[in-house]
Amino acid sequence: MTKNLISFDDFQKVDIRVGTIIEINDFIKARIPAYQLKINFGTLGIKKSSAQITQLYAKKELLNKQVIAIVNFKPKQIANFKSECLILGIQNEKDVVLLHVQKDAKNGIKVS
Repeated sequence: MTKNLISFDDFQKVDIRVGTIIEINDFIKARIPAYQLKINFGTLGIKKSSAQITQLYAKKELLNKQVIAIVNFKPKQIANFKSECLILGIQNEKDVVLLHVQKDAKNGIKVS
């Protein structure tokens, strides 16, 4: 089922960037098991995100992994944690599979 169509101008409003996960912690206060991540987006700085990816990804597997995220969402308070970006993935039944770059890319580079 296709959702509402958007224009190219609408797409350009979404700031999608490449970043490297530099820190991972268990999110103890999350209702659904999750990690608290710090992601380096180069000149955009370090942003925090909460991700419900504990079923498919071990912490050591995520460290230094490059991911794709939306960086211009309004921050969202989740329990005692403020999520500043949204890591992109696909819903694979109950689990989320992360989207990532195939080869190393510069942190902060814009996805187009």
